Amino acid sequence: MTQHISSAYDRDLEAIQTLVVKMGGMVENAIMSAVTSLETRDLELAEKVRAADKQIDALELQINEEAARVIALRAPVSKDLRAILTVMRIAASLERIGDYAKNMAKRTATLVDMPQISGSDAALRRMAREVQTMLKDMLDAYLRGDVELAENVRQHDHEVDQMYNALFREFLTFMMEDPRNITACMHLHFMAKNVERMGDLVTNMAEQLIYQITGELPDEARPKGDKTAFMTKL
Repeated sequence: MTQHISSAYDRDLEAIQTLVVKMGGMVENAIMSAVTSLETRDLELAEKVRAADKQIDALELQINEEAARVIALRAPVSKDLRAILTVMRIAASLERIGDYAKNMAKRTATLVDMPQISGSDAALRRMAREVQTMLKDMLDAYLRGDVELAENVRQHDHEVDQMYNALFREFLTFMMEDPRNITACMHLHFMAKNVERMGDLVTNMAEQLIYQITGELPDEARPKGDKTAFMTKL
């Protein structure tokens, strides 16, 4: 009987993991599509990002419902319970990253008619690519139960922070040189901050995975870039 319950639990968890990976793939696509829509000033692509967010939200709801069903039916304990709780937390983080991608896509429509800020689009793409890579590695670590890869993801958040701080300083320079750049730079700053927060969420996911596998959260605080005081909490 115990073996039968365990097998049923394993099948249930695998089904939920499949949904998480599907959701993760959609979020990866949303991140890069949001940045591409900015680079190309493609309003149709930006609208697709916004529309796809509803599908991401629906997947989070489905994952939570399935996780609740497994808890009710299988009554998992210890490591099995941690696995279910981790699934729910990862889904919540993915949903939030999708929201940030949607917010970026919304700003593309505003920026279309504004003068472009030299180098900003490419810098945002590099930041977004780094976060996308972190997310891909995080999902791989999740499927393989790879603590080392999860820790590697955790450490890469420092690079995203450094990119954000450098870009923030560039925006300040553009705004001081020409007040006509202020509005565009403010919108671009919000987009950069969205990407930086995506990196934080992926890092949190990696920490949750480490906790799921080891039963302990990482002891050492992850390295952070030099945080800019002004506007970072906007």
